[in-house]
Amino acid sequence: MRIAYLGSPEMAVPPLRAVHESGHEVVLVVSGADKRRGRGKATSPSPVKAAALELGLDVTADPEDLLAVDADLGVVVAFGRIIKPHLLAHLAMVNIHFSLLPRWRGAAPVERAILAGDDRTGVCLMTVEEGLDTGGVYARCEVPIGPDTTAAELREVLVATGTDLLVDRLGSGLGSPEPQSDEGVTYAHKLRSADLELHWDRPAVELHRIVRVGGAWTTFRGKRLKVHSARLFRPASGGEPGSLDGVVAATGDGALELEVVQPEGRGAMEAAAWVRGAQLTDDDRLGR
Repeated sequence: MRIAYLGSPEMAVPPLRAVHESGHEVVLVVSGADKRRGRGKATSPSPVKAAALELGLDVTADPEDLLAVDADLGVVVAFGRIIKPHLLAHLAMVNIHFSLLPRWRGAAPVERAILAGDDRTGVCLMTVEEGLDTGGVYARCEVPIGPDTTAAELREVLVATGTDLLVDRLGSGLGSPEPQSDEGVTYAHKLRSADLELHWDRPAVELHRIVRVGGAWTTFRGKRLKVHSARLFRPASGGEPGSLDGVVAATGDGALELEVVQPEGRGAMEAAAWVRGAQLTDDDRLGR
């Protein structure tokens, strides 16, 4: 089969490699434009573009170039851009979506599933249409979410599952898509920094979910403190929300044991080392 592939981030690289290695002809890869990804003025390609160049594939940043290639199918994985209707009319496309549709349509399905406390999610291979993740589903596979599973860990499992699902269906035939139900629709809106702030009057289990998503932060003595890793602490310590007993932070219900933190302007460190250096006083509170 002649495939056009659309994707940009690291999570879209394994499906690209698998499609190429399974014998399909990838006639064009569409990925994001080169960007500055660190200090300095030098630019670097997206992970998908870098992989495509390594594989000797043609790459473009302009989706309009799809009109000039002869492809049987477009495969979309974490492309991050709206595909215009005239391109969808020109080329049928399928998308690997990382949720059990119709739950968590949108940009951040992995993160929203964890934040909501879902105990399962999955992967859907779906047809791409103009609506936001509204297309029919060719195949789906369920994946459990453990109580301590991080977004990074879950994403890795979902990518592997979705890659296998894609390659299997490309080999055996897509079949007919099953329309999504109108019931149970939820939207996975893109996360903002405010969504990742730890408010210590909330239950520990909710704060733990935010930490598991990645990017969690609070303040300490007026400066930002990132929380990279923490675990639920039992039995829960008492104290005012945000108060610290060593590395154990009191919350509105329960407590969190901080494991890895990152003070503003410094690198990540073990929470115990940070506490020793901070020389805590009785008045110190997280969130201030």
